[in-house]
Amino acid sequence: MFFGAINFPPIAEVLNWKPFFLGGSALAFNKVTLITLLAALITLALFFAAGRKKALVPRGIQNLVEASVDFIENSIAKDSMGNEGEKWAPFLAALFFFILFCNIFEVLPIFQMPATARMAVPMPLAIAVYITFIVVGVKRRGLRYFKDAVVPSGVPVGVLGILIPIEILSTFIVRPFALAIRLFGNMLAGHLLLITFAVLSEALFVKGVGLLLLPLPFAVLTALTGYEIFVSLLQAFIFTTLAAVYIGDSLEGAH
Repeated sequence: MFFGAINFPPIAEVLNWKPFFLGGSALAFNKVTLITLLAALITLALFFAAGRKKALVPRGIQNLVEASVDFIENSIAKDSMGNEGEKWAPFLAALFFFILFCNIFEVLPIFQMPATARMAVPMPLAIAVYITFIVVGVKRRGLRYFKDAVVPSGVPVGVLGILIPIEILSTFIVRPFALAIRLFGNMLAGHLLLITFAVLSEALFVKGVGLLLLPLPFAVLTALTGYEIFVSLLQAFIFTTLAAVYIGDSLEGAH
């Protein structure tokens, strides 16, 4: 039967890329490294191109970037941080576009891999947000920030013995891991789904009965590609929104 000829690649082959150079070292440069670097360069180039001409009536890239930054400033930064969110809009916009470009390489020919499907990309981003909201909190309220973060006001003393460990775990341990794992897990799952239906489509692209079934997996693959573009955008939005919420908590003070 033609189904017996379907050969799904092992997970190690899907996620482990041979280095282009510096193999065997901590500086090994592989496909994921290339995608991450390209995502950073595209983000820089996008903002440079948008800011180069300060037209009164923006067009093209300038219009796209200004509209995107306005959305991030009003719908993410200010909603999460209040008026102080305005000064955080550039940071959040850069974070959003970088993650989006890392994600969108999943559906680009030749690359076909989201850099965020490797924990080496989401985790440093999550750590950067983690360090940022702690530094902001300490800068705003000094060492009292740590007390305010784990001791909610108005809670009976008898409950603090249970509540404080939960707050420490939630605020200082779970947050960075939740940020990283959410992005990593969603992009990896989507990547594996696309690979699955791409392999099915390729295997059925033969003469005989398999050709009759080809439209089904190919249609699913096409639909999944469109869906993954949406997921790439959504995950960048979620990560950026949570980053804004965490920084906003540090700015706001005791809860």
